[in-house]
Amino acid sequence: MDLIVENLAAIDHKLSQRHIDLDPGGYFIIYLDKDARLIYAKHFTNVIDDRGLAIDPETGKVIPARERVERTYTTVFSARTAKELCVKIFEETQPSPVTQLDHAAYLGREFVRAEVALITGQEYVQD
Repeated sequence: MDLIVENLAAIDHKLSQRHIDLDPGGYFIIYLDKDARLIYAKHFTNVIDDRGLAIDPETGKVIPARERVERTYTTVFSARTAKELCVKIFEETQPSPVTQLDHAAYLGREFVRAEVALITGQEYVQD
């Protein structure tokens, strides 16, 4: 069983190294409120420049991927499950803040990871 888990982890790690185009609809910061038993997703807008970098529409500056940045979110979504969060973002919000299918797939995976962490009491760190 451990060999299977290691193989799956290796596949995921390798795929995490690929290039992805950023969603011009914006990005999400996902976190848990364990006391309230909720998954939260804060949505932030951005503009993608001709280099493929995310730009803060308010400041015109590049949004760093690995640094903490103080920005104003546009919307906060919360739900009890990954599915409920997906319905709120992709079905009930029009137009959807997600404009790319690969971004939607990524969010779905992250929401499930967050839900599992919420159920099991584990820490959740967004990938």
